[in-house]
Amino acid sequence: MAICSAHTTTSLRSPCTTVSNAGLRQKQVIFVTSNRRSGGGRRHGGARSFQVSCSVDKPVVIGLAADSGCGKSTFMRRLTSVFGGAAEPPKGGNPDSNTLISDTTTVICLDDYHSLDRNGRKEKGVTALDPRANNFDLMYEQVKAIKEGQAVEKPIYNHVTGLLDPPELIAPPKIFVIEGLHPMFDERVRDLLDFSIYLDISDEVKFAWKIQRDMAERGHSLESIKASIEARKPDFDAFIDPQKQYADAVIEVLPTQLIPDDNEGKVLRVKLIMKEGVKNFNPVYLFDEGSTISWVPCGRKLTCSYPGIKFSYGPDTYFGNEVSVLEMDGQFDRLDELIYVESHLSNLSTKFYGEVTQQMLKHADFPDCC
Repeated sequence: MAICSAHTTTSLRSPCTTVSNAGLRQKQVIFVTSNRRSGGGRRHGGARSFQVSCSVDKPVVIGLAADSGCGKSTFMRRLTSVFGGAAEPPKGGNPDSNTLISDTTTVICLDDYHSLDRNGRKEKGVTALDPRANNFDLMYEQVKAIKEGQAVEKPIYNHVTGLLDPPELIAPPKIFVIEGLHPMFDERVRDLLDFSIYLDISDEVKFAWKIQRDMAERGHSLESIKASIEARKPDFDAFIDPQKQYADAVIEVLPTQLIPDDNEGKVLRVKLIMKEGVKNFNPVYLFDEGSTISWVPCGRKLTCSYPGIKFSYGPDTYFGNEVSVLEMDGQFDRLDELIYVESHLSNLSTKFYGEVTQQMLKHADFPDCC
């Protein structure tokens, strides 16, 4: 799947004020995504990097959208850990809180804005993906308040009980991330985002990941997982998937094309689609900006077992927008050899040569999926 690491190039400072109901000074944020396969051995996927530059005095607000079971939570844990400090639930608060807080970043789960609990959704015959099951007015008001430097009393949706728990206090952080099903659905909330990301997981990969999570971690049967996916698909197509047209960056995770008729899903193909013309955002490029590149780097420079690694880069259009697309298919046998690929990527804005590789090695033990 797609994993992420990041860093900032200047110190982060912001004021914090508190209100009963309802900054960041940062120049650059670097995102690096990678494709790893689970299972035995130490094979790792390659990196995709992109830069977000911001010049603001208030919290930077990042939105991450994806379907359930597509790695949003894992993505955010990786991101916050590299921004600074380990991401942990609020100390002394609800043990079932969905919020993660690190030294610089607060991540909230938009499930907390469900207006119906699990029984309420069942009674009304709606899924959590349906806008009618969510309170977008409150979501907008509270994200806006955080961006303006005000603390809020955010509700909590308890995933264990399916109930709506008493709210928790969220103070404005330096970096504020909203992750969930609908961060770009409501235009008012969308306009508050400084940067937006959509994780677009193919049906084949999504099914494999959901089985891994729901069977192994939540004790669900294969039949119940299949039924859940089919029941959610109409709402996903109607309310979640269309949000990718608004994203500044889309990470597509697809089956490999290097193995004919592959059904195992252990080797993945990852595409990073970067919108051109976004303020304070410079897409990364391979070799020559704006050119069309196909590159198979295996040989003397990399240790590549079957099926190898293939990169491609070039301009394209996506929902009528000009984009740059960087793609990797395959997997690394040795993650330290990523530095060879890093040397051919530009617009990384790293502080020193090899920093991308260093960050990936530092977090090589992260799990593959939520």
